[in-house]
Amino acid sequence: MRGFRRDNVKVYINGTLHEKDDAKISVYDHGLLYGDGVFEGIRCYNGKVFKLKEHIDRLFESARSIALEIPLPKEQLAQAIVDLLKTNGLKDGYIRPVVTRGMGNLGLDARKCSNPQVIIITDTIALYPAEFYDRGLDICTVATIRNHPDAVNPRVKSLNYLNNIMARMEATLANCQEALMLNHKGEIAECSGDNIFLVKRGLLRTPPLDAGILEGITRNTVIELAKGAKMEVQEIPLTRHDVYTADECFLTGTAAEIVPVVKCDGRMIGSGKPGAVTGKLRERFMALVRQ
Repeated sequence: MRGFRRDNVKVYINGTLHEKDDAKISVYDHGLLYGDGVFEGIRCYNGKVFKLKEHIDRLFESARSIALEIPLPKEQLAQAIVDLLKTNGLKDGYIRPVVTRGMGNLGLDARKCSNPQVIIITDTIALYPAEFYDRGLDICTVATIRNHPDAVNPRVKSLNYLNNIMARMEATLANCQEALMLNHKGEIAECSGDNIFLVKRGLLRTPPLDAGILEGITRNTVIELAKGAKMEVQEIPLTRHDVYTADECFLTGTAAEIVPVVKCDGRMIGSGKPGAVTGKLRERFMALVRQ
């Protein structure tokens, strides 16, 4: 990428830019000690940040849900992201804003924390090798279920990602690229890092928010694109039976974009190749982000 030197990356921390190797926070920060904080994953394409407002809104919503006060307004944070991209000369890449609870002691009392840390990282990302977008992923159902929404609400994008990490570890041990996570009712929730969609007889299906999923920005964009193409979209409870008998399956996420799935739990989905609807929606999505 033109103008982007990975050995000279700047990281934003509380309004100051630091060299990548010198970007540090306290070991007493509760973001490190307890995963107490929130984050977002955002993409930029050709120098333009995709759905920046929606991501910033979700970051502030996650923070509000856990009673974390972000110490700067939305507009200032958005401008800091744009400025950092220019500083790092990054036109196509990934942005990770993080807000931690701040430094405290070794107890759990959040009232004793001070100075929430606002961190912005910009870098490149490739979640899956290019060949998987052509041939599709193998996924598997894992024993680790999605967090119960009455415990830690999955709609909060928190720094405590152990639930997702343990699920991905299971998939890796099974030689699969992604983990399919069920909710506490045994329904399909989402994958460890992506939302899931199924195509059945021309209908597009995806789990509803109350299945215990993150309301993905890319998920919502795909739903809008599908409706714009006159495709019927159903947000309904789904089971593994629906995955096994689907005509097509694909995953969506900021880093993954739209990636096809051709096998689940060793069972071929549809023809065993990426489907036409998946391809059409991916084309529409890439056209949108490149506008």
